[in-house]
Amino acid sequence: MDSYKNFVGLGVAGNFALHLEQAGESADFKDVLTEDPNGPKGVFPFYVPGREGQLGVYPLSSDTIVLAKEECKVQPEPEVALICDLEYDGEGNVTKIVPKYFGAYNDCSLRKEGAAKISHKKNWGASTKGLSQTLIPIDSFEKDGVMESYRIASFLRRDGMLMRYGEDVELPGYSYFYGKLIQWLENQINTQSDFGPLEPVGEYLKAAGCPKQAIISIGATRYTHFGETNFLQEGDEVIVVVYDNNRYCMNPILSMANRGALEGEGISALVQKVVRA
Repeated sequence: MDSYKNFVGLGVAGNFALHLEQAGESADFKDVLTEDPNGPKGVFPFYVPGREGQLGVYPLSSDTIVLAKEECKVQPEPEVALICDLEYDGEGNVTKIVPKYFGAYNDCSLRKEGAAKISHKKNWGASTKGLSQTLIPIDSFEKDGVMESYRIASFLRRDGMLMRYGEDVELPGYSYFYGKLIQWLENQINTQSDFGPLEPVGEYLKAAGCPKQAIISIGATRYTHFGETNFLQEGDEVIVVVYDNNRYCMNPILSMANRGALEGEGISALVQKVVRA
């Protein structure tokens, strides 16, 4: 999956109720003040093309997750990613974000205490993030658009058993979605400073030559009890499915996942095998 090496990779933190608490990360944001206490906490980078250091390592894979060499817990984060066009003004500030496609995404993360920045938990090498190869065109990123009827579910296959990992939720269940999310993103990217777990993302984009396209993961959904308390092991299989609820309900999706046959109109699926480096 080399198609996105010139795209900047960004994520939204805290855009689904209770996820930060489940992930044990709410304390990281105790000093981050937001205008809306129920809104997202910030934007983090997971890949910046051409940047030195870990953020310059291309992390995306559509079939593999490589566990970290260091001793720490690794946890999938089932999400939806938007593939977006970016526009800038003459000073390099983002003026417009246009979502073009969406699909299943795994914002796989390290669970370790003491990380100074969110990004330090997000990219530890190649094949540490996941994006489905099947993306769905966005006709309109509004309530009358294609995404209104979609849901997201996730599973973990371990020792031949398939378990639900994340809750099955509707995409409009995100705290910020559609125009509200885009306006927030445009402002947050341009104004976010180097404070607490957050980084000056807008400065990173300028230094990277103002990338014209972005992969933006819009926030991890809530875990089931199993998902909250179980972390990745070698040999596991992570499955994230974004599906059209007008065509499918949960039981057929579960059956398709169990058979390893997640294909069809209105489905974006990501299936990743967990391996050791």
